[in-house]
Amino acid sequence: MQARAFSVVLIAGLWMAAASQAAQAASFDCAKARTPDEKAICADRGLNDQDVEMAVLYTQLKPLLGMGARGDMEDAQAAWLKRREACGEDRSCLSKAYEDRVLQLRNGFEALAKRGPF
Repeated sequence: MQARAFSVVLIAGLWMAAASQAAQAASFDCAKARTPDEKAICADRGLNDQDVEMAVLYTQLKPLLGMGARGDMEDAQAAWLKRREACGEDRSCLSKAYEDRVLQLRNGFEALAKRGPF
């Protein structure tokens, strides 16, 4: 029960952080967007929002992990960025890539919450 309560509080905090960052553009400087995927993200508010959500989750989860798990997470992020880039300007592909990555990151928080105690 405590792990579930922790998860709810943590997710709520992350959503608030994401909402405060959503006023910015994507998690990268859109003025310097050079690849088709970056340009598509900057041109589409929905993709932009997904990018910000993913970046907030990644940034918040990373310091909570031990060194080995953190390295695995960084490797997974690098692989995911290649997947995103392979989508090019295909907005459907980009959206699916973000949905998958956000789910992976949320599962990382769930795994931490289950380990407890806090």
